[in-house]
Amino acid sequence: MFKNIYLGSAACCLLLTTGCMEKPEKEISVVEPKTTPILIEKVDTRNAYFGDLHVHTKNSFDAFITGTRTTADDAYRFAKGDTIDNGAGKDITISGPPLDFYGVTDHGEYMGVLAAMRDRNNPISKTDTAKSIFGIFGGSREARIEAFTKVGTTIVTGDPIEDIYDRDFIDSAWAENVLAAEKHYDPGRFTTFAAYEYTNMNIIGEIADNLGAINLHRNVIFRDRAPERLFSTLDSTNPEDLWNWMNDKRDEGFDVLSIPHNSNASNGQMFSMTMSDGSPITKTYAANRIKNEPIVEMTQVKGTSETHPLLSPEDEFANHELYEILVGMATESKKVPGSFVRQALSRGIGIEQNIGKNPYEFGFIGSSDTHVSAPSLSEEQHFGKFSHDTDLANRGSVPPDGKMSWENVVSEETELAFISSASYGASGLAGVWAESNTREDIFDAMKRKETFATSGPRIKTRFFAGNYNDTILSSTNMLEEAYKNGVPMGGTKSSGTNSPDFIAWAIKDPDGYPLQRIQIIKVWSDETDNLEQIYDISCAGDLQPSPDTNRCPENGASVDLSNCQTNDETGSSELKALWSDPNYIPGQKSAYYIRVLENPKCRWSTWDAVRNGTPPNPNMQATIQDRAWSSAIWIK
Repeated sequence: MFKNIYLGSAACCLLLTTGCMEKPEKEISVVEPKTTPILIEKVDTRNAYFGDLHVHTKNSFDAFITGTRTTADDAYRFAKGDTIDNGAGKDITISGPPLDFYGVTDHGEYMGVLAAMRDRNNPISKTDTAKSIFGIFGGSREARIEAFTKVGTTIVTGDPIEDIYDRDFIDSAWAENVLAAEKHYDPGRFTTFAAYEYTNMNIIGEIADNLGAINLHRNVIFRDRAPERLFSTLDSTNPEDLWNWMNDKRDEGFDVLSIPHNSNASNGQMFSMTMSDGSPITKTYAANRIKNEPIVEMTQVKGTSETHPLLSPEDEFANHELYEILVGMATESKKVPGSFVRQALSRGIGIEQNIGKNPYEFGFIGSSDTHVSAPSLSEEQHFGKFSHDTDLANRGSVPPDGKMSWENVVSEETELAFISSASYGASGLAGVWAESNTREDIFDAMKRKETFATSGPRIKTRFFAGNYNDTILSSTNMLEEAYKNGVPMGGTKSSGTNSPDFIAWAIKDPDGYPLQRIQIIKVWSDETDNLEQIYDISCAGDLQPSPDTNRCPENGASVDLSNCQTNDETGSSELKALWSDPNYIPGQKSAYYIRVLENPKCRWSTWDAVRNGTPPNPNMQATIQDRAWSSAIWIK
């Protein structure tokens, strides 16, 4: 393992790269983890690994300005089970066992610069912008807000603030994050990735109007080698330029992928029917996009991007953790089409039918988008996205000013009104099926889309399509047969005369709630519309789906809102099914994925209310059904 990494003022000799551009000014010794080496045994039928690839530390401008002071090193320690400070003096520890893999994804734009602006020993703190934001020389509150808004605006426009845009310093902050990933990488036990966020945003209206930012962010993940300099919106605000840069890096030996996230706040632009310049999608564009973005983030703290009731009116579970405002302000995201992944699957099929390539043939993961270096994954112990989110009145779960009811309570905007704590969820996690817990195997699983997303619980989810016999579910070699005679999630199967046989299998989180049902969602496209159909295929308690509605009967699951008690005996620890499509049409291009639902339980806001002795906020969902989603299988 690489031990000594040199940081120079103009260039950094990052791990596993060759050569330095100039003589190093400082040597940093990386301490290798003091663990006993283990034999990494690869498993042909693959293991489930859980992780988070969307994590912010003090090196992100918005995390630092809202109180985060933890580093990438702290973030990796948290993922491995250590306790850290959330930035508001509260100790936080991961719910459940340590994660298997993790990637710190600080914003590439001005990485580390906000922290440097407050460090009197750093020359950046002497700039006019630093003085206005932090008031080092008497700057007013209004000036700080104005200057911070200016920083965010330049990320939208791509025009940097010259006095703080120090590329050499940004390189050094990037190097520190990469070093932390290398320090904590423990093959076989804990996998880390060098990563960052490309913070692409469009604006509604004119810049001066400040009507809302449209989220087109991507997280950029490197397999095992990281370049010295990252590519941010201050290089180009066009994601197509990011993909071309990634292609160039791949030619230089840096394997890399990009993960679009939080599409529910993209105002219809993440999965548009056009390219960045507004022209129709071409085959070249489609091929370049799916090459660089094989997976997308289905769920995170800012809600779930599967679908919306307006897009899926027949889906009674479509209203899960909706987040209906834009990033950074309470402006409603009005354009639902183009913002959700289920519709994107249908759109992609339609595009492929027209041009011969599908730009949206992607797999699913979840991640958190935490801004305190640590994902909050438990409804009962939710600590939120920002350090302020531990204030119960601030996040809206209990009445303000010590009141014991919600009568005559009026919400008030604050200086931090852009932090929509009440809308945040305790979500999510990335799941992969890989041969071993190493960078190579986990990254390759993401590239082939053998991935799944969860809204927090560690629900193991498997999905296959193939030609299977009726006894496969009880076979001791089920997985070997499933791989041999079919394809796993993320794969493609040729259309035949009859429907493929689909295997769906889910196992509950050992520390979580029981499972209620497995559903298969089918999507396809015709010349005029995006189409979908939902089938319940496995029900808890040996119940059977109704042939009339394709739904499981109610299993009697309930939640007592006075104390959050549930009747767990109504659910199952494991669900499994072999299913074929009763409405299969030979030759029809389609995609199928599974959705696994837990029994209902209290949402974090209700847990807060119960502990406070007050009723749940009537404007919040009282209960939640956490869930998992497999990546799709395409039939062509």
